[in-house]
Amino acid sequence: MTTTLEPAPAPAPRATKEEQPHTVVMPSRHTGRKLLVVLVLWLVAWATLRGKQTLALANADTTGLHEWLNEVRDRVQLLGQDNWFFHGVLGSIASVLDSFVGFLQSHLSSVTPGAYLGWLGVLALAAWVTYTLAGLRSTLLVTAVLLFLGVAGLWTDGVDTLIITVVSVLICIVIGLPLGIAMSRSHRTSALMTPVLDVMQTMPSFAYLTPIALFFGIGPACAIVLTLIYALPPLVRITEHGLRSVAANTVEAGRSLGVTKGQLLRQVQLPMAKRTIVVGINQSTMAALSMATIAALVNGPGLGKPVVAALQSLNVGAASVAGLGIVLIAIMLDRTTTAASERSAPAGQRVTAVSSPGFFRGPTVVMEKLPRWATEEGGHGEPAKRLTPGGRRLVLGLLLVPALVAAYYSTLYLQLSQFPDVSAVPLLGELTSGPLSTHINDLTTAVVDALSGLTNGFKDLVTLGMLNPLQSVMSDLPWWVMALVLLAVAYLLGGWRPTVVTAVCEAVILGTGLWYDAMVTLTMTIVATLLVMLIAVVLGVAMGRGRRTDTVIRPFLDGFQTIPAFVYLVPALALFAATRFTAIMAAVAYAVPIATKLVADGVRGVSPTSVEAARSTGITRWQMISKVQLPMAREALVLATNQGLLYVLSMVVIGGMVGGGSLGYLIVQGFVQGQLFGKGLAAGIAITALGIMLDRIARYAAARYGR
Repeated sequence: MTTTLEPAPAPAPRATKEEQPHTVVMPSRHTGRKLLVVLVLWLVAWATLRGKQTLALANADTTGLHEWLNEVRDRVQLLGQDNWFFHGVLGSIASVLDSFVGFLQSHLSSVTPGAYLGWLGVLALAAWVTYTLAGLRSTLLVTAVLLFLGVAGLWTDGVDTLIITVVSVLICIVIGLPLGIAMSRSHRTSALMTPVLDVMQTMPSFAYLTPIALFFGIGPACAIVLTLIYALPPLVRITEHGLRSVAANTVEAGRSLGVTKGQLLRQVQLPMAKRTIVVGINQSTMAALSMATIAALVNGPGLGKPVVAALQSLNVGAASVAGLGIVLIAIMLDRTTTAASERSAPAGQRVTAVSSPGFFRGPTVVMEKLPRWATEEGGHGEPAKRLTPGGRRLVLGLLLVPALVAAYYSTLYLQLSQFPDVSAVPLLGELTSGPLSTHINDLTTAVVDALSGLTNGFKDLVTLGMLNPLQSVMSDLPWWVMALVLLAVAYLLGGWRPTVVTAVCEAVILGTGLWYDAMVTLTMTIVATLLVMLIAVVLGVAMGRGRRTDTVIRPFLDGFQTIPAFVYLVPALALFAATRFTAIMAAVAYAVPIATKLVADGVRGVSPTSVEAARSTGITRWQMISKVQLPMAREALVLATNQGLLYVLSMVVIGGMVGGGSLGYLIVQGFVQGQLFGKGLAAGIAITALGIMLDRIARYAAARYGR
């Protein structure tokens, strides 16, 4: 979402919370008074200068920069065939990717009988591969999800989504593993590549849809490149982390035997880091699926297309059916790759990863002890005993025979190649896309009617009480006043470095000619972040203070984090119609899980000694929370705010598709209307600058006050 100009200052070494349980760095009263003065001057300026020099630009109007970007597009399209780079390099890459994806589609998801591997063959081979890598439970899950896609009439789009995701992940592995290895062995390479990975991982996906579409055209190649940009960083970072985490004494023991660097890598470091690298593949796969659905905007194949079409026609039922398919695929891929990582871990251990897209903290790989009934060989609930390697190969070989037979016959018979129509079958017929979308529309109408008073009241409360006033004081001011306010806030919260970055970002936003729209987007981001932190603090404190509460809530948070961002628009649209508030609520739902987990972990990490000491004084539960646990969990709170802000900005921009307006809407319009292409590209640049500014302010504030 943003980029890093230079690393934030590392905090000085400090004692642990156990050693200094009452040490909390707080903003000084002097800083608080200065912020209050800035607020007062801000409101005075709004009261006296409102409506002047706002730089508002009508949706159909363009600036000189926008027209120049249109000319660049035309020049690329007209002269690209004769240019060695656009045609020879990028064109060749696009052709190879398009041809490869087309080949897979024609053999896996095509509906031409006899010319491809039918649904039964795909199902059988997928089940065999899953059983080989992840075990029986994952095999049953994969089988159930693929059968649902077929019954619901989503087979072709579902398999296309898997094709784009798998191809992107394979390319990520080919590029990411060598890059992660290089970064783990060279601090210079790591320092050079880290800012690049930051840009790739944290910049809103909408920001680079337009330029990638310009260079690679629309279609499968563009979808893969977009997905690759978003899915590569987690694999590279976690690979580097895994290799650096190999015990130093193990590496020294290998060197003492006289092995070469290559032998040390192949025979010691990679085997020791294997389980962590598999976790990186899991993270990369989930990121790829999330981006593969958004790539439907550039004509990428898959389930994103019916979701986009349904959202544009406000058909909640149709969008929900396709969205359900995406969610099930996400769960399937997540559980399968997680099971594969557990099988790669030592007996009795599980490896998990927490990958945060901000700059404040990189991916964290955690290894935890499993109960005796859950081991790497069998997974949860499966037998702990393990077959010998020869016995396992024999079993897999025997199971491969019926899978190959099913694949062969699926190319011969229509019933085994084209998924049968089950619309007339009792119960199963209700799961087909038509009846299922109708039922969902009926249910949605009933729920919306029943909750209309509550949802409309909440929407009006937030809109009239927070959104409209804040948008007025931010976007209706002269641009230079708001620019000074942002500079003052950046300086007071983070110092000179974020102030300089803020000034540069403001200049970029001004240059795009979209200052007013950027302030509207910033307003929506701030309001959504406030709602996120309100919910996260309430849930996080409850989870941090009670194990039972954590046990109940955490699975829901894990499930919500599995859902691709695109899908959050569907329930938000159903409840709140197509308005900017819809984008805000989708952003809240998207960001709450990660923020809540960070708050809960921070509260749980408060020193038990400090809690017991405070409890012995006879304080109330509220005093314990407000005076002890929340202040001592300040680092987690600041980190949660930072991450929530980045997640919200990413989702608010995507919300431009359902009435969010501002910069996200302009990007969508750039795809729809050719004359607005330049304006859409400028909106992507403005989003990037806005994200950089917010991240740097939040990061330096976290470094100053969060530790």
